[in-house]
Amino acid sequence: MHVDTKSTAAAGGDASHGYDAPDLRVFVFALFFIFGGITSLNDIIIPKMKELFTLDHATAMLVQSAFFLAYALFSIPAAAIVRKAGYMRTASIGLVTMTAGCLLFIPAAGQASFGMFLFALFVLGAGITVVQVVANPLISALGHPKSASSRLTFAQAFNSLGTTIFPYVGSALILGGLATVDSSTITGAALDAYRTESSRTVVHTYIGLAIALLIVAAVVWTRRNRLNEEQDQTGSIFHAFTLLKRPRFAMGTACIFLYVGAEVAVGSLIVNYLMQPSVMGLSDVAAGKHVPFYWGGALVGRFIGAYVLNKVSPGKVLAGVATGTLALILISANTEGALSGWALLAIGLMNAVMFPTIFSLASEGLGKRAAEGSGVIATAIVGGAIIPYLTGMLADKSGSLHFALLLPAICYALILAYGLYARKPVVEVAA
Repeated sequence: MHVDTKSTAAAGGDASHGYDAPDLRVFVFALFFIFGGITSLNDIIIPKMKELFTLDHATAMLVQSAFFLAYALFSIPAAAIVRKAGYMRTASIGLVTMTAGCLLFIPAAGQASFGMFLFALFVLGAGITVVQVVANPLISALGHPKSASSRLTFAQAFNSLGTTIFPYVGSALILGGLATVDSSTITGAALDAYRTESSRTVVHTYIGLAIALLIVAAVVWTRRNRLNEEQDQTGSIFHAFTLLKRPRFAMGTACIFLYVGAEVAVGSLIVNYLMQPSVMGLSDVAAGKHVPFYWGGALVGRFIGAYVLNKVSPGKVLAGVATGTLALILISANTEGALSGWALLAIGLMNAVMFPTIFSLASEGLGKRAAEGSGVIATAIVGGAIIPYLTGMLADKSGSLHFALLLPAICYALILAYGLYARKPVVEVAA
């Protein structure tokens, strides 16, 4: 009887030369799909929370702040867990933590508490942080190093598939459950009862996600011995920050902060932006169903990018799409009607290759320190907690969502500069 040793034995290799485990890519693609989709649901929850708790733009953006704060606190510990437990075991830990975050929506709805919702999102974000710290370097290592940018971009396409599907379903389940009652017109026990009842649509959605996450965690756990890993065990948990001495890595980490912040800020504004009479004048549900166009653009762009990055320098590609993003922001901010709305949505297409390209450019030459590097870079995803909040403040102070796009525009301009700086490949190998 023939035995397929490729699927039953531990895969050899290391992060420097690539693991011989092509079958594991399916599992990693699933991880990208899951954490991308759940992250994008925040864009749907923001208008829900804004309506339920009568929040201003800045306070509503605390949804993103609570979620992405987890990246700042848990990325380095997650990298340390990878060093001790390996990629697949750590992925299982992350998925179980995500499950706990989903289940915390139950008491949050029961208490009708915005603070409890923020805590649930924080725990959910912690789990996603762990999974992302695993997924990015792992997919880069599952193949030849020269094609890492293309492979990571292709994997990010599954991330975009999740971010395209989840908001559409979420807008129907969550925003579709919004009552016609104006929460600002009721008080006391009536208001508490209204919030509790209206929160149930959110709870049901996240209970379904919790069940799915437990199943995936169990499957990933069965693959925990699949890789013959060699992780750098030297130094303390904070040893990873010594990588910031490398200018290319440090600048790339900063650009991840800027990119995630800008991408999340724009995505978080979409529903309220499209509801404006001067833009498209849509209802909340109709505007929510346009969010998938933003993330769908990223999906299409990542499949295109996976091909282009095999032909063109990643740095040049990054500079090109950053230029396109700046052009779209200028169009959206200075026009009205459908043109303004669709220009904003088209930013998703330009965003497509940014994260994987910045990540791979910053990570070139890290070798066995790839997991550490991923932890440091993932810490920078906290930009999703800070820049959207500042963008919301800018919108509140100026009274204009159009003007608030200035902050994301600055972020993309700095990313353009990094693309030009990092257009030449690195050949060094980390010690």
